[in-house]
Amino acid sequence: MPSCNQKYEINGSSSIKSLNGQRLYMKILQDGEWTKIDSSEIVHGSFEMSGKVDSVIMATLYMGNEAVMPVVLENGKINVIITDNHLHVDGTPLNNSLYAFIDNRDSFEQRLEEIDRKEARMIMDGEDFDNIQSKLNKQSEELVFEMNQYIKRFIKDNYDNVLGPNVFMMLCSSLPYPIMTPHLDEIINEAPSAFKANPLVENYLSTAEQNMKLIDEYQQMVLSNAVDNR
Repeated sequence: MPSCNQKYEINGSSSIKSLNGQRLYMKILQDGEWTKIDSSEIVHGSFEMSGKVDSVIMATLYMGNEAVMPVVLENGKINVIITDNHLHVDGTPLNNSLYAFIDNRDSFEQRLEEIDRKEARMIMDGEDFDNIQSKLNKQSEELVFEMNQYIKRFIKDNYDNVLGPNVFMMLCSSLPYPIMTPHLDEIINEAPSAFKANPLVENYLSTAEQNMKLIDEYQQMVLSNAVDNR
């Protein structure tokens, strides 16, 4: 791709009065380090950034050392909205797609939380615990399956752009440490080689493979000790 082919223009707004005077930084991950490429001060609830990048890239908006939200730097005018209870980016194709995904994922998670709240209410009302479990476990399992299928489909539809690898890494970040789950295995098994060769994905897969070997070795040792102690 020709150098500096992508010209982005960010128009941001914030309804949080305490942020006035604060400086936001746009950073990208380079060689394992978060590197600042742009910045802007919030003045009267507004901020602006603009620049050129060699290709479409995933960036993160920071305030100080705290990550605020992901932003795809691509050609066009990008709108960033920051409120007390909502972070949103739109205006360009990949940002529109990313934040539609984030909104849908959040909706799934809210529905799962509602099942948890429903369980607590039923317990408080004195319903039998086994009956509660039989009613709600199936709902929760079906919803988790539906959410996982949605995430898998989104990543698959975006294997060939910056959204696929970065949403995959968002999914991985929910785990306590790098491992492979059946859900991640499904995504990787169907992924093209270019997706697996993405530096973020490749590093995760390598670390996860090492961790899975350690887990397997530990389990084998525990099993062997159990047999020896019979």
